[in-house]
Amino acid sequence: MSATDRTATPVQGTDDAETPMLRIRDLAVTFRTDDGPVEAVRGIDLDVRRGEVLALVGESGSGKSVTAMAVLSLLPATAKRTGSIELDSRELTSLTEAELNGVRGKEISMVFQEPMTALNPSMRIGDQIAEALLNHGVGTKQEAARRAVELLARVGIPEPERRAAGYAHEMSGGQRQRVVIAIALACEPKLIIADEPTTALDVTVQAEILDLIRELAHSSGTSFLLVTHNMGVVADIADRVAVMYRGEMVEHGTAMQVLREPNADYTKRLLDAVPRLPEGGETVPPAGEPDSTGPGGVALPVPVLSLRESSVTYRKAGKSFTALDQVSIDIAAGEILGLVGESGSGKSTLGKVALGLAPTSGGELRLFGEKLGRGGLRGRAERRLRGRVGAIFQDPGSSLDPRTTVGEAIAEPLVVHRAVRPMSGRDRAARVRELLEAVELPASYASRFPHELSGGQRQRIGLARAIALEPELIIADEPTSALDVSVQAAVLRVLRELQERMDFACLFISHDLAVVHEFSHRVAVMHEGRIVELGATDDVLLRPQHPYSQRLLASVPVPDPVAQRERRVARLAARSAA
Repeated sequence: MSATDRTATPVQGTDDAETPMLRIRDLAVTFRTDDGPVEAVRGIDLDVRRGEVLALVGESGSGKSVTAMAVLSLLPATAKRTGSIELDSRELTSLTEAELNGVRGKEISMVFQEPMTALNPSMRIGDQIAEALLNHGVGTKQEAARRAVELLARVGIPEPERRAAGYAHEMSGGQRQRVVIAIALACEPKLIIADEPTTALDVTVQAEILDLIRELAHSSGTSFLLVTHNMGVVADIADRVAVMYRGEMVEHGTAMQVLREPNADYTKRLLDAVPRLPEGGETVPPAGEPDSTGPGGVALPVPVLSLRESSVTYRKAGKSFTALDQVSIDIAAGEILGLVGESGSGKSTLGKVALGLAPTSGGELRLFGEKLGRGGLRGRAERRLRGRVGAIFQDPGSSLDPRTTVGEAIAEPLVVHRAVRPMSGRDRAARVRELLEAVELPASYASRFPHELSGGQRQRIGLARAIALEPELIIADEPTSALDVSVQAAVLRVLRELQERMDFACLFISHDLAVVHEFSHRVAVMHEGRIVELGATDDVLLRPQHPYSQRLLASVPVPDPVAQRERRVARLAARSAA
């Protein structure tokens, strides 16, 4: 079976190939909490065969990551695990910690969602890969160093010798994820557990990582237990799919069966929540036009954000890198401009420029018609102007101070800009209650801490904080990339309703092109620090003109195994022809 046909049919082969390599029976995991025991997983039966990719899907809190972590006993001390987990008929639940350390990395490896937290920033890349070999007594230091370079080349890292001597911060997100996969492959394990390995990656890099996983499973017989909420990824790479809901398995089968003919109502709801780009020939309702008039119908010709020939250049060790290269762009009042592009394209840098977090090295920046930077507003006048701009960040967990309550986090802009909008403590508390209501959360959440909330709830807190000062412009940098599809849909609905009610403009930065299509009036495509295409959403995302935009669209996975296989074959053929 070719690598491109893996999702076309169920895995077939010899009796040995059909024998489960990983066998889980009646798995249950219960957490001890101050409020009593919480049963996170119960009654899970799961098999992973040799050389197959099994996708474990479900929304946040479904138990999929807990199930994956239970395999290698990576659960916290508050967890109690029962049931059976066998690897090639060897019971893992009865192993000592020392025996488990012999399994971890050698027979079963992990690939985590965020490679920067999985890599040691103070160690060279080659040393981290070699460490995985030396920990299991595989070869000498010199042999491990050579093997590290070979593994970097195997996972598609250019100039592997030079990269082996470098550090994680010198690599892109996609390259760092390849390094994590190289570490996972070091001891040639039987099984790799990949927990959301492509969530933080743009579509082109995601496609490359999926191609790599597919090739590894096909060529080396490595099995993958893939934990993900991205149904397009499942359609692209999975042989079989297991769907979890509230700690239980509600459906399992081949990718073809589960994605095209789901039986469980929950699976159907999950698939319905997946944002999709319209297919060719499908009629597309026109996007609502942004409001271009003020009170009394007076025209508002001045953009809320305007960049003219703006550049950002970073210098280090005598070398310079241009992150933003003479970019010119306007955002009108009430307009949502989607900004897309792969990692390193400059889209987040553009957002930082708008927020005043990245100084420009050339060009002009205007907010609400007022010039900022060289020869523009400074000090109190600039701070007053920036009070009209809100921000929503990618990771709702890291953007909230874990030591402050939800109410304090939401009130922070009101405190920082109290000179612009003076309020008493009582008024601020009332405003916090209003904002919680606006994002559909109970007022009682004001006394909670971020760790007591789910990812979707934390992102709603981020929305509430962003609109606290009733901004006229919001910079949203990947606001839903860390959320599963059902939570993402809920957060986007709240954001859309807030935008319609408050009529703020929005720079919506995202690598999810289907979400951008649903949410934006216009779209700008960035590549290597420049805007290569800009226009109406349907024109750019359904009828792209620039070759890079076309490649970007071709890399978007769709949650249909048949359609996705056709897209993948066409994409690989186009890449070979180029």
